[in-house]
Amino acid sequence: MGLLQKYDYVPVAAEVDAFVAQTKENIDKWNTKEVYQSALGMIDLTSLTVTDSPSSIKQMVKRVNAFHDKYPQYPLPASICVYPNFANVIKKNKTEDSVHITVVGGCFPASQSMLIVKVLECMEAVKDGADEVDIVISVGSLLDMDYEEVSKEISTISQTIKQLKPSVHLKVILETGVLDLHQIATASFLAMEAGADFIKTSTGKVSPAATPEAAVVMCNCIKQYYAETGRKVGFKPAGGIVTAEDAALYYGIVDQILGSEWLTPEWFRFGASRMANNLLTALEGSEVKYY
Repeated sequence: MGLLQKYDYVPVAAEVDAFVAQTKENIDKWNTKEVYQSALGMIDLTSLTVTDSPSSIKQMVKRVNAFHDKYPQYPLPASICVYPNFANVIKKNKTEDSVHITVVGGCFPASQSMLIVKVLECMEAVKDGADEVDIVISVGSLLDMDYEEVSKEISTISQTIKQLKPSVHLKVILETGVLDLHQIATASFLAMEAGADFIKTSTGKVSPAATPEAAVVMCNCIKQYYAETGRKVGFKPAGGIVTAEDAALYYGIVDQILGSEWLTPEWFRFGASRMANNLLTALEGSEVKYY
């Protein structure tokens, strides 16, 4: 039995498109300051550039540490997301206990290396303080329909890092921009079965990155998986999500499909860097360039 049949969910493009169109028509329901404020607290504040350095990451952490001095009325980001070699920089400089340390591991963004290398990178990041690890699914194996290999990589990394730190969360990136809707659904179920605590749309390094259509499919998969297993899995759209209106659209998709239980940082994150300032700008009514 295929995974889509097992979980009784086969995405239909026309239905997905209609759902997205209807959400956009009703977007005023979520284009509110209350939603913007909630979304601000769901951000994995991200820096993943070739110019990242210990000093630049320290500066980012410093801004998070000082955020409530300037904006005590708004939530801190859910986490700071960096390359694995900077986990310890965040750990040494972070003063806000509620902000998680997220790393991209497993040979991000292409996931093209030996499994032992991917595992070692994730292990070392957790030892250095990471409590959330975002890895990329083996897209090549998925496209070859080698689902056993896809599952083995995720489960091996999951089991290894959770032996080091049982509370660590594994987010699995599907790179939805290179997949069709059926492949997105298959990848979602594979990742969840293999131990993903979150499923995430994109690395942001491939075009297209996050799309509302991919979000609809992934959220429906989470809903069906939860109905069958009783295990909740989080959702993280990432890549190209910039404006407050973008945040409202994805918030509305999660709200309609998964419901209010998922509308917390525990189960819903945004992978974003520029969106934080745009949300603050929408909330304050004037341009903010804090982060």
